[in-house]
Amino acid sequence: MSILPRPTMRYVAPGATGTLMLKSTLPFTILCVLLMNSISPTRAQENAAELYKQNPNYDLQTGLFDIYTTDRADIVMLGNSITFGVNWNELMGRNGIVNRGINGDLTEGIFHRLDYVIRLHPRVCCIMAGINDIYGDIPVATIFENYKAIVRRLRDNRITPVIHATLFVSPRWKEHVARNREVIKLDSLLSTYAAEEDIDHLDLNIRMSPGGTLREDLTYDGVHLNPRGYEIWRDELEKILRKFGL
Repeated sequence: MSILPRPTMRYVAPGATGTLMLKSTLPFTILCVLLMNSISPTRAQENAAELYKQNPNYDLQTGLFDIYTTDRADIVMLGNSITFGVNWNELMGRNGIVNRGINGDLTEGIFHRLDYVIRLHPRVCCIMAGINDIYGDIPVATIFENYKAIVRRLRDNRITPVIHATLFVSPRWKEHVARNREVIKLDSLLSTYAAEEDIDHLDLNIRMSPGGTLREDLTYDGVHLNPRGYEIWRDELEKILRKFGL
């Protein structure tokens, strides 16, 4: 399954933690620009299409996935730093959940590491992604196509996907008005797609972002969740998991 190519090299994702993350990504962004100016257009397109590989967390975490000995899971949590940021078994009071979040990951990167989900033979895979893509100036149409490719591959392997709405950011996060507009577009596409394909869709924004921005009492930096935010996610996710007898 092919993934639509990414048209730009700008990548300032909310990968780890707030202001510190924004400062720490600056050299990485500058390096991307320098590389793009020094290589041919064809090579530039290839590099842009695989920008997820330039995230140092990607190789680190997939390397760890390679050596982990867990070979079965009931549920896989798949996504970026928001998914990565909590111990899901302890949060949910379960033993059969595996966390496959990676800080700063893009939807294309998630697609290319689906083998780490499939090998666990889970019944359910919960997906939340897209905010890093949006802050990387990846078009919503491309993000959506990537998302659909992820869902199709999961279903081809008899794994039930649960699509999560992409969370809004709070006014503390830079360019929140423009970026949240893109979140609205993406979430509308995901919601319609889920309804058409009879896929469970969990829109946490209903509780977390009722005014169109992430509630300040649910985040420690404007994009990543604090304990109260994860508590809401847990409560809403339990309602869906009970449908599957999990």
